[in-house]
Amino acid sequence: MGWKKKITLTTLLTGSAAIGIHLINKTIYLSSIVDNNLNNSDGNYYEWKFGKIFYKKTGNGKPILLVHDLSTFSSAMEWKKIIKNLSHNHTVYAIDLLGCGRSDKPNITYTNFLYVQMITDFIKNIINEKTDIAATGLSASFVLGACHNDHDIIDNIILINPSDIKATSNIPTKSTKVLTKLINLPLIGTLLYNLLTTEKNIQLTFSEKYYYDCSKIDNQLVKTYYEAAHCGNASSKFLFASICGYYTTANISLYLEGLNNSIFIFVGEKEEIQMEYAKQYQTLLPSIEIIEIENTKFLPQLEKADEFTKNVSILLVSDYTSNIPN
Repeated sequence: MGWKKKITLTTLLTGSAAIGIHLINKTIYLSSIVDNNLNNSDGNYYEWKFGKIFYKKTGNGKPILLVHDLSTFSSAMEWKKIIKNLSHNHTVYAIDLLGCGRSDKPNITYTNFLYVQMITDFIKNIINEKTDIAATGLSASFVLGACHNDHDIIDNIILINPSDIKATSNIPTKSTKVLTKLINLPLIGTLLYNLLTTEKNIQLTFSEKYYYDCSKIDNQLVKTYYEAAHCGNASSKFLFASICGYYTTANISLYLEGLNNSIFIFVGEKEEIQMEYAKQYQTLLPSIEIIEIENTKFLPQLEKADEFTKNVSILLVSDYTSNIPN
């Protein structure tokens, strides 16, 4: 075979492979959004400098901001079972972080300080008064960072199963930077992201990490998480790439220095390692109070919403009344 024919054949095979990968990615995208679970409810958008931030505002009273865990399939839907009850005594703001859910998902490097800025700006420009705040998992560092930078915007802090302090201090390395670049590639990177965020894998995350009692898992919610991971035609992969590259990490020990806020850490009783993580925070700041929610794992606000909300309401009301001047 002549060199011209070899080049032609190689070009045809490469083109066919690219088309095939594109069709696979397109099929995954279309299948993920078919139920339209994310966009069937009203909300608002905050026009932030790096993109539009989706949020829902409900209720009346002292404001509380709810910040979901940082993953490409998480969104404000994480709080859906507690918003109504909290809104009886609070003005509840539930947001989708940049790169997640219904918020914009720009092709940028997502960093810890980016989210610290986002939360700070949202409180100052939308809530416009000192607020209580709750955050899950990796997002705990953004809340602590925002509070560390500006003590006047955040009052009580509730952290749900915050991440390991040692792990969240990891910094980008040569290998993680290469992985970030791989995931950001147009076709191959998108395919890799799609293969790692299948509905089956998200279901496994719910059954192995999020819930203790698998019979309580709402399959419709799993589908919503799957949709969140792929809406915007897999543009969430840019956030995924940044997480894999350790760009969203921070030294939480520095964030905790000098904080005098009331901080409460909720831990799923069936996730023993999370209690060890919580004690890391308590060691650095002994005033932190730890509350266990029995028979739950990573998301007690979904698995045992009533018990979780009851505890939060008691803590916030108790703290509020204790600070009323005589």
